[in-house]
Parts: sequence; structure tokens; C-alpha cells
Amino acid sequence: MSLRWLPRSLYGRLVMVLLGGLLLAQLATFLINSSERDQLLFRAGGMRLAQRIADIVKLLDSLPDAERQKVAALFNIPPLQVSLDSPPLAPEEEGQEPDFRQTMFRTALQRVLGDEARISVKRTVDAVLTREMPDRPWGWGAGERRHHGGPGMFAPPSGGSSFLVQVRLQDGALVTFDTTLSPQATPPPLRLAATLLVLLGSVILLALLAVHWSVKPLSTLARAADRLGQNIDCPPMPETGPTEVRRAAVAFNTMQRRLARFISERTGLLTAMSHDLKTPITRLRLRTEMLDDESIRRKFVQDLDEMESMVTETLEFMREGSTSEALQPVNLMTLIESIQADCRETGMTVEISGQIRRAYSLRPQAMRRCLTNLVDNAVRYGQRAQIDVEEQVSGLLLHIRDAGPGIPESELEKIFEPFYRGETSRNRETGGTGLGLGIARNIARAHGGDITLRNLPGGGLEANLRLPNRG
Repeated sequence: MSLRWLPRSLYGRLVMVLLGGLLLAQLATFLINSSERDQLLFRAGGMRLAQRIADIVKLLDSLPDAERQKVAALFNIPPLQVSLDSPPLAPEEEGQEPDFRQTMFRTALQRVLGDEARISVKRTVDAVLTREMPDRPWGWGAGERRHHGGPGMFAPPSGGSSFLVQVRLQDGALVTFDTTLSPQATPPPLRLAATLLVLLGSVILLALLAVHWSVKPLSTLARAADRLGQNIDCPPMPETGPTEVRRAAVAFNTMQRRLARFISERTGLLTAMSHDLKTPITRLRLRTEMLDDESIRRKFVQDLDEMESMVTETLEFMREGSTSEALQPVNLMTLIESIQADCRETGMTVEISGQIRRAYSLRPQAMRRCLTNLVDNAVRYGQRAQIDVEEQVSGLLLHIRDAGPGIPESELEKIFEPFYRGETSRNRETGGTGLGLGIARNIARAHGGDITLRNLPGGGLEANLRLPNRG
């Protein structure tokens, strides 16, 4: 299942979940309140209508039979029709489920008329009146008619309930009321809407603060991990905040101290080995000078030079990934041009294209060694080096190309491993210890960048050095 529509950050996802839940909860609350409000309004309207019917019944009960028709005609105004000559309502069928609104309205009538009153109530939306209603549609839309009714028969408003009510007077006469009970069209209370909005705004604000407070330690931990990858001796994380955050900070700082101690011990061991190896190498050089055979002496000197180079570069490989050199703004274009000048003095062909218009925050000596190793590798195995500079929004990209045979695709990553040398370099004429590219990549990654290799379509190898945009 694709979740591409989700925010990428944890903060965004938590905010989306919380806000979505709050909005749904508020909507459900509003609907429940509206439903309860409609029921209350319906009950209030039913009580008023029941009271009006009771008043009419009491008035008719107090009048003689000759006067009742005249009085009934006065109250015969929509949505209430009063009739004194309608037939009795049919009794309810046995087993029929009681109607809630019908029962509620009957209860209201019984309450206002008294328990001794004889009342029949039938809820219907298609009962045909015994005569046409007068053309006075008060509260009903003009032209609305009852379902199945004849011309001039009015229909109940949408959402209302039609009732036929028969009450037997004291002298046995039946008075029939045909009426409609509909929800009152009253606007929603502003106080309820304002209360819900204030509650929603307050909870949203608190939720945003809580999410920010919860996610902030993760951002701090990510920045600390990024600094640790660039400098093992960076300042430790502050061990403050809630218990879980403090525990994470303590664990991170403990890990950093262990890594720093491990690297320091390994570097110290290699430094001691280098120092101890230089002494016997120096003695061997002195003894080599005493050899009479020139060819043998030359081979011994070459082997000793290679041994000393391997010891020195191994030590440099261990040190470059955790150099203590400080970052500072560097004019990288000037640095590249100085490397070009040094190479030309030794007869190397190095060309530069492109410009770098801004300074970058770098460790100048380490970056010089990185670029020198890349250029030396290009010249040694590809006869020449072409440096193309490309400034991008995300940072700087340097292409160092040569005109050599390239290397097999399967070895493009292996070539960065310590002491690994491709088939084209395993001879004494080209030299090399297999550490130059590894040292260069360590330096690039210590600056937050990286180095990758690719074979050019027309022949040759291209080393791509990427540096982040940190001025």
C-alpha cells in the first residue's frame, strides 16, 4: 500500500494524526449536540402543540353543541385542522410495533388533558383530510400537498410528522385534530459554536507544542550523530530533559567516548608500530649501502622505500578520518590551482575548467591531501588529469577525469578498500600502496561528502567528489 501522501517528517505525521483525530472528534461532538438539540426542540414543539389542543378541547367542552362548529372553524388554521364530524380512528393492529414519536406525542397529550381523557393518536403522512384546507399556508410552503391527497391537500414540511388526534368530549362527541409537528427552524446557538472553536483551537495549540517537544530530542540526536560522523571529538550532547531523553543522551555520549578511545588506541598502536618499524628499515638502508652489487642494492632500496611508504600511508589512513584540524572558510578554487601548479612543476598534465565563486567550510590540509590523492591517481594510471568544477544548489561537485583504461565495474567500490590495487597497478613501475583513494574518501566523508567512481563511455575513469553546501 502506497503512503506517498503522508508527510515525510515524524513531526508532520504526528501533527496530521492529532489534527485529524481532533477534527473528527469535534465533528462527532457537534453532530451529537445537534441531534440532541433537535430532539429537545421537537419535544418542546410537541408540548406546545399538545397544550394548544388541550386548550381547544377544554373550550369546546364548555360550549353547547350549536356553538362548537363556529369555534372549531376559528381554530381551523394550518398546520392545525379541527373537525367535529370525522369518523372514529381505526384501532391499532395487534402486534404492531409502537411508533416512538406517536407514543411521545400521546404521552404529552395525556399529561395536559389528564389521565381520564379518552385520546386516540395516529401518526401518518398520507391521511386524507375530510375537506379542503383553506388557502392560508401559514408555515407551510405554498403548493406543498399531502402524499396521495387531492387538490388543495397540504403536505407536511420536510422532517415533520403528521398526526391525527381524536379526543372524546364529556358529552361523547368526537373532536378530530389533523396537525403536523415539525422541528423548529432555529439557528444553531453561537455560544456552542464559539465553545467548540475555542476548545478546538486550544487543543490544537497544545498538540502542536507537545509534538514539537517530543520530536525535538530526535532532531538533536540526529544533529549530534551527523557531527560525530564528521568529527569524533565533537562536543557531547547535553544530558538534560525528560528521563528518556537523558538516557538516550547518556548512551550516545558513552558510545562517542568509546569510539574516540578505540580510534585513539588504534592510532597510537599504529604510530608506535610505525616508529618501531622505521628503526630496522633505517638499519637495513645502511646495510644496503654496503652491498657491492649495484643491481641487488637497487632492488633492496626499492623494497625498503615501498615498506616505508606503506607504513607512512597506513598511519595517514588511520588519522585522516578523525583529524582534529579545525574547519575554516577556504577558497577551494585557489587550492585546486595550487595543486595544478605543483603538478606542472613535476611534469604532470593537469587541466581545470569551471569556477568556484564562494568559500566553503573545510579543513584545508585534509582537503588538499584528498584532492592531491585523486589527481595523483589520475595522472599515475591515466597519464593526465582533467578537473571540472560544478557548483550546485546542494553543494559542490568536482569531476577528476583521466585518459587511462579504466577499471572493471566490479572493482569500482573495492578500489577504496585498504591495500586493494587493481590489476593495472600491481607492478613496481606504477607503485602505490592501495591507500590513496581510501584516504581521499575518508576525508570527503569527514566533510559530509563522498567520492564515487565511474568508467567514462569514451574510455578513462572519472572520480566524482561531492561536498555539501556549507559556507
